[in-house]
Amino acid sequence: MGLLDYLKTQFVVHLLIGFVFVVSGLVINFTQLCTLALWPISKQLYRRINCRLAYSLWSQLVMLLEWWSCTECTLFTDQATVDHFGKEHVVIILNHNFEIDFLCGWTMCERFGVLGSSKVLAKKELQYVPLIGWTWYFLEIVFCKRKWEEDRDTVIEGLKRLADYPEYMWFLLYCEGTRFTETKHRISMEVAISKGLPPLKHHLLPRTKGFTTAVQCLRGTVAAIYDVTLNFRRNKNPSLLGILYGKKYEADMCVRRFPLEEIPEDEKGAAQWLHKLYQEKDALQEMYKQKGVFPGEQIKPARRPWTLLNFLCWATVLLSPLFSFVLGVFASGSPLLILTFLGFVGAASFGVRRLIGVTEIEKGSSYGNQEFKKKE
Repeated sequence: MGLLDYLKTQFVVHLLIGFVFVVSGLVINFTQLCTLALWPISKQLYRRINCRLAYSLWSQLVMLLEWWSCTECTLFTDQATVDHFGKEHVVIILNHNFEIDFLCGWTMCERFGVLGSSKVLAKKELQYVPLIGWTWYFLEIVFCKRKWEEDRDTVIEGLKRLADYPEYMWFLLYCEGTRFTETKHRISMEVAISKGLPPLKHHLLPRTKGFTTAVQCLRGTVAAIYDVTLNFRRNKNPSLLGILYGKKYEADMCVRRFPLEEIPEDEKGAAQWLHKLYQEKDALQEMYKQKGVFPGEQIKPARRPWTLLNFLCWATVLLSPLFSFVLGVFASGSPLLILTFLGFVGAASFGVRRLIGVTEIEKGSSYGNQEFKKKE
């Protein structure tokens, strides 16, 4: 084991990475708060600044994937599709099976220059998560309670606000509504059978309301739908903790582009299109399970140095005074001061662990674990 591999397994190193992420995130959130003064003067300037502030935070997580764990991401698509990346507003449909599926999506956003302006339809609980939710709030992310009767007006209003967004955006939809588990899958397939829909083996039944509403509200802004089907080689089930420990994974993503003109304009037709899409995604996952590859040309977009440089800049600015402070604490010889500092370290490690816990499947929401009393 080399020195770098050894450092990747050390708790103190993880704590320092967490310190840089948390403190830089608080600085970024405070700066975002200050930029609110720009909104009445120039809404588009406010948006452009916040895209770059968000990039400075999200790219630290992408850095862990690309440079710390050296995880490889391979696209299975064609060059004509790749040529559109980063040059149009799109809706992304991604399967929700893994703890780091969002991170694999972000690394593709970063490589094609849309990480800071990436959007998502997120559950409302995340709005109150420090750093993540706060940053999303300033980015005009659309939050929902996942109860359509309560969400409809909020979602429509939030989507329509994005119609004049100045940066190319990739809007992520997890149409399954929640992460895949065996319990949720069983219940979901019972609903599928009751609706006369073909059962899915590797996905939950997609919730159509969010998709059809997004397509209706963003028609004229969004140029295409990107369907992304993600899996990992050798049947790996990666985690954010694994990334933090430097474990290398190999992610494969099958990407298909559908011009928005191909999506039916009426709600019923769009919903049927989405169900058909998920049947195709299921067939792709079955092919991957049998053959270990998706169809299409294999393309590996090169990672860019900006995520690493961004993290190194933050680490230089924040760790230098931290080390000076720690040396001063222990040099003081004061038991009270030292114990207080160690208590702070323990609290900080707990906080970082809680942030990581947001991504863990076993700590996910109970959404989807109960029978639906109302059918979509």
